[in-house]
Amino acid sequence: MPRFPLVVSLRNGCNHRECSYTCLVSVISYILKDALRSQVESELATAKKKMQVIQKSMESVSGRSTRKRSIDTGSGKRKFTGQPLQSTPGWKEGSERDDFRSAMHQANSAIKSLLLLSRQQSYGQSSSSAASPSTSPSTSTLPNPATATDAELSRARIENMAKLIALLQRNLRVRYELDVGEVVHAVLPSLGDKATKQARATAYRLIRHTLVDSHSVRRLGEQNLDWYIVKSLSRDNKHTVEKEQVIKLIRTVVDIGSERHSSRSAIGSGTVPLSDAVMRALIAVAEYPEDPFKPICVQTLTEILLIDIELMARTGGIRVLLHALSEGPMEMAPLLSAAFLHIVDSPKTRAYLHPGTDLEIALSGITDAYGRGFEHNEKIKGCTRIVSSMLRTWSGLMYCCINDMMAIRAVIDCLRIPSLETREVILDMFFDLLNIKPPEWHRAFIDGRRLTTYRKSRQSADLAQPPQIPHRHHQQDTLKLTDQYIALLILVFSKAGLLDALTSMFEESSVGSALSRKATLLMAEILQKANRVLPLSIAAKIQALPRVFSLASDYDENEHRIVGSSALSAIDSFNRYQSRSEPAVKGDTRPRANSIEDAVRRGQRQVEQTKLKQSMQMDDKTFQTLLPETQVMFTKDHTKWNFETLQDLIDGPLHNAKRMEEAIKASRYIRKLMSFFHPFNHRFADLPNTKSNHRWVRLGCALLNALMASSDGIRFLQEDEFLGQLVKSFAQLDPMTPTPVPDPIFSKKRVQETLTAGYFEMFGTMSKRQEGIELLEKFKLFTAFYHLTELRSREDLTKGIIENLDYSIDGHSRIVLSKALTSVYKHIRHYATNYLGGLIRGSQTANAWMLRLLLTQLYDPAPEVRELAVRFLEEACESTDVLQTVVEMQPTLDHLGEVGHPLLLKFTSTPTGFRFLYAAGYIDREMESWFHERNLHYVVHIEVFLAKAFSQNASDEDDDDVLAFEGIVPPHFYGVMAKTELGCEVLQEKGHFAEFAHFIRRHGLESEDSEVILKLKSVLWAVGNIGATERGLPFLEEEEIIPAILEIAEQSLVLSVRGTCFFVLGLISSTPQGAEILDDYRWEATLSPLGLPTGLCVPVDVDKFVSIPHWDCVASEAVDDSRLAPPESDEEIEVMTAIYNLANTVIANAASRSLTKMKSKPEYRHIFSSPSMFYRALHTISSQKYKLPVRRYIFDLFNVDLDVDVIKQLSECSMSLRVPLTAQEQEAAEPSEPSPVDVQSPPPPPPPPLPPFRPMPVRHAVAVGDSDEESDGEEKEVTAKKPRAPVMSLRPKSRIIGFS
Repeated sequence: MPRFPLVVSLRNGCNHRECSYTCLVSVISYILKDALRSQVESELATAKKKMQVIQKSMESVSGRSTRKRSIDTGSGKRKFTGQPLQSTPGWKEGSERDDFRSAMHQANSAIKSLLLLSRQQSYGQSSSSAASPSTSPSTSTLPNPATATDAELSRARIENMAKLIALLQRNLRVRYELDVGEVVHAVLPSLGDKATKQARATAYRLIRHTLVDSHSVRRLGEQNLDWYIVKSLSRDNKHTVEKEQVIKLIRTVVDIGSERHSSRSAIGSGTVPLSDAVMRALIAVAEYPEDPFKPICVQTLTEILLIDIELMARTGGIRVLLHALSEGPMEMAPLLSAAFLHIVDSPKTRAYLHPGTDLEIALSGITDAYGRGFEHNEKIKGCTRIVSSMLRTWSGLMYCCINDMMAIRAVIDCLRIPSLETREVILDMFFDLLNIKPPEWHRAFIDGRRLTTYRKSRQSADLAQPPQIPHRHHQQDTLKLTDQYIALLILVFSKAGLLDALTSMFEESSVGSALSRKATLLMAEILQKANRVLPLSIAAKIQALPRVFSLASDYDENEHRIVGSSALSAIDSFNRYQSRSEPAVKGDTRPRANSIEDAVRRGQRQVEQTKLKQSMQMDDKTFQTLLPETQVMFTKDHTKWNFETLQDLIDGPLHNAKRMEEAIKASRYIRKLMSFFHPFNHRFADLPNTKSNHRWVRLGCALLNALMASSDGIRFLQEDEFLGQLVKSFAQLDPMTPTPVPDPIFSKKRVQETLTAGYFEMFGTMSKRQEGIELLEKFKLFTAFYHLTELRSREDLTKGIIENLDYSIDGHSRIVLSKALTSVYKHIRHYATNYLGGLIRGSQTANAWMLRLLLTQLYDPAPEVRELAVRFLEEACESTDVLQTVVEMQPTLDHLGEVGHPLLLKFTSTPTGFRFLYAAGYIDREMESWFHERNLHYVVHIEVFLAKAFSQNASDEDDDDVLAFEGIVPPHFYGVMAKTELGCEVLQEKGHFAEFAHFIRRHGLESEDSEVILKLKSVLWAVGNIGATERGLPFLEEEEIIPAILEIAEQSLVLSVRGTCFFVLGLISSTPQGAEILDDYRWEATLSPLGLPTGLCVPVDVDKFVSIPHWDCVASEAVDDSRLAPPESDEEIEVMTAIYNLANTVIANAASRSLTKMKSKPEYRHIFSSPSMFYRALHTISSQKYKLPVRRYIFDLFNVDLDVDVIKQLSECSMSLRVPLTAQEQEAAEPSEPSPVDVQSPPPPPPPPLPPFRPMPVRHAVAVGDSDEESDGEEKEVTAKKPRAPVMSLRPKSRIIGFS
């Protein structure tokens, strides 16, 4: 029944009568009588009541009003910034809203349940009085706090926290809605000492899941959790579940709450929201070798080091990481070394390290190996890996060169110790560092065997191998960026005495040993590599080997002469054998006439040609004798045939037209032999596919060659059933055939298991001759091939056809290949593209039809096929002829995006391609893109690939990426433009080079702004690539920018910028004019034997390039606000003195015995239960270095259990015991000179807000140097001033003894 039937009927009636509005109003007022009005009012009243009931139930469910009042105005509701919640299909918006409301209701109920479970009476009473079934529906299932046991309460807390954690994991939005302070308040009883370790672990886990952003971390920092965390980190290994969760919480705080400063600031200048107390507790775990959480704590400290190095320096974390780098765990060594090398790169962060002592601790595994024996081998291997990683970076190499290369000399000098058994590991390190891959015969060299015997055993095996398809590589004289760095390493090592140390190893014994011969091999390899990568004048000094020659010419000491002569003889033998074993130029596709292998092969070919001529001139009698000897005329069993005679017959006499005619017509010999290969005879086609049976395939191919060599043979093939049966065999595969065959000849199983696949080789033999192609066309075999390429799941047939057909003759063969290239199936197209790329790579000249087909693949719908085609085309375009041919075809490459970028750069390097791309607007677009953005990407690209090329695991991981880079400078757009005259004109017109030069002069010595440094590197690479071309070098001369680059290379404080300049100067030396200019500035270029520059350049004065200005290690000093009022009684002073002495490892045992005695005496017992004394102890371990067992002992010393009340008392003690400094003391405490690194303005007078995880309201820096190592506990700083009471500082004075 409708609610207002009269209104509805009136509306309908009025529509019929078309009455006016006033008439309608009058009618309604007339009809609505009192009865109807009262009915409507009653329905409205009922609806209002229902709405009130719903509203009350919603308020009781959400409980938001009470919760919002408890949150102060400073911690307002956060905006949800997470991922948008994905709606389940079929849900409506209202159901999503209801789901979130129910989740919030469950979360609030869980929090209220946790609050209710508190054992404290006052809180328990207030909770029970406030709770009601309507507001807390789950309270009926909770145990009564007044009567329940501790185990029941703990179990209930854990269950509630676990439910809340599961809820937060399912609903991300709930995390943003919950207040962290309220959650922490609810779980505080579970963090106390009286709770179980499982309860504490679950509480930490719950707190971690509530952290979603920096705001939540700040709210967490206001809750005074520091001492709970410090206590948890100090527990023993029985509480691993608790320590695991607290470490995860700390890592989450570091990850979410750290304030990483803008990209313009240096590395390590951010802020990590961890207090000194928590940091020192974490550091204690990281340096304790027996703690299972040591590795993850070391990793966490490494991450903090890269964010907030000042915090790490203040709390002694840098020292712990340096010890971990030396002592292990070894799996953390690559991470630690990479972090410290990153720190060393910038002068601002480098100042936190002591030059010459800190990073050198990584070498201790090598330098301290004397007398340790072979059991120390693994540690030395790990240490050599660290040293290699250091010396393969600019920061590591230049750091090791300070103090006259003291660190490198220390490692090299270890080779001079005769009794050091582990010297072979050090030799292997130098092989690896210089990228020396010992030849496969190096073991024979080390064992002292003659290399000629090895040569003879290898020669026959090498000749037996078939020639490989050559790859188009860069010429051998095109050296790489890695070679330029290795040239610098050879200079540094030779200057540090490596060759002298190797000579000392020769002198140990005149007889020689495997170790001394390995040293000889290293010396020979260094000399050979120096001859290749260093300028002649510098390499000659290294090649001189004055000490070895003086030994060889010492006629007073027979032993010296034997040692020197043997070393020189071994080096000469190595060089001669190396030159003999590698005669061919790598990547040269032309067979060399002067190689030993070629002479042998040429002789073999002459013998074969002579035999063929003799056999073709065979007389009638001999020929008639050979035919019956093959047994073909007498039996169909091929196993009884004389295969050798048959092969000689086909390869020789049957190539004579007269003999072929006789074999076909007179004796019907060929017909019987050919019937063996007929598919339907199931003789050849049923032979198993074994290696021995493949001789019958070769015989069939030779027979077809002989037949096609004469007109009678061609006529025989036209009349024979061989080709006709093959066509019928392919027709059996047609899915539309009316009579399907159960086992077709070319079934997948038969192609894999029998010689049926050999028919494809026979097709390939026929396709090599014009006569064969005509036969294949006549029998419509090409039509069958077209149909085969369309068969689904028979890619084996398509591959067999494509692989075996010959494409030298234009015709159907190439059409078959193009049809496979455009197949419906992606895997067929991918395979055909790959095969086409191999054809192009193996061809000697640029075949236009191949390139046209490959260009077609650039428009393939599959991105994998397009990328493969681009890669092959890019490789082919290394040849100038191929590049010119491709450019003339004018392909459109815009659709390829980033994949086609290298190809477009190659087009830009030719005049024709540049004009084509300039007309298409590509040049202007790319210039703007490179000027503003891609220059920076280029820097990242080249630095990442250089790091991979130098990394230890380059051979194990990312092989494709490293091979794609090949160490050669990637093409740069500005460098490619400068190769053409029109490109230089456009570059001059745009004025980009002038802007580059201005930027280099203005910001060349920038050392702090990381954005400017990155842009500086990009500009340097751009200038270097332009200067690497003959047309681009005048730009550098006009702007006189080369002296500015040299100044940056020798004076920049950022070491990676120096390295960039080193490579850029190598690029500039790529032209004869550039090499001549650099020679005037004492940078010498490496030349090829023909006198052409190779693109390598090294400084004549290497010390000037690798030297770093000396710096003083600075500590961030600030006002010490950690001074506390002195203890009130002598007993308290004695206890605190003993606790101070625990930090001193020399008197720690005596101090612990004193504390044990004090605790047993009645007059001292109240001290160990005093919250104020407990706070003094906590403050001490939070500002001094204490080992983990000592920290645990101090906690166990006091009979104070951490809970909510104790934490409150500790907070009060932190305020009441602290004594502020006077103005005079503050002025005296300030550093007299500003720090050369940390240039900060003095702190403002008002204290900053509470940082997270800090019990103290202000966090100031405290100087921590070597005093963290040991502190003299008996000396305490007691300041007695007349205007006020004496004050005692928790930090004792310390003196460093034995060091300057």
